[in-house]
Amino acid sequence: MSVDFYETNGQDYYQSTVYIDMNELYIPFLSRLPKGGHILDAGCGSGRDSKAFLEQGYSVTAIDASMVMVELSSRLIGQPTLHLKFQELRFDSAFDGIWACASLLHVPLNQINGGMQRLTTALKVGGIFYMSFKLGDGVRMDGDRLFVDYNEDSLRRLLSHHQCLQLKRMWRTDDKKLGCLRDCWLNALASKV
Repeated sequence: MSVDFYETNGQDYYQSTVYIDMNELYIPFLSRLPKGGHILDAGCGSGRDSKAFLEQGYSVTAIDASMVMVELSSRLIGQPTLHLKFQELRFDSAFDGIWACASLLHVPLNQINGGMQRLTTALKVGGIFYMSFKLGDGVRMDGDRLFVDYNEDSLRRLLSHHQCLQLKRMWRTDDKKLGCLRDCWLNALASKV
């Protein structure tokens, strides 16, 4: 359902997100990773974050469920982006960090625990998992896109189902995209124990 939006509107979405400065969010994530570590950019969209991580010397595997975004991000980062949905992940302890920026918010409630489990399995012990959601409560549709919004309590409940993830930090930020000042984001960092 949400993938269809990106298949149809991928070029516009790319243009509206690829130049957003995300350095403020990179710092707490990258500071917990080994130099040159391997990052899974889970739901990479435009490839903006993968490009930034590659430029800072990290190894990156980028994935996205939308073929349009796969093509656009592959061009931007100069390496193939994998066409994968969260439920298709089969990595085992492969990554030092997982970056799930504004991607898990499209996963339906009845699939989120499975997606989180696959991502956690892909993370090395001691690895860092960044995730972000629009701040809110519950499920809603925005055009063709499903959004599952979380607040601090509901995100803690979600993480409580994944005992090997230990919450390190949770914080709010304003939307970085021009014209979206009304949106607030909930960010979290967890480590795999």
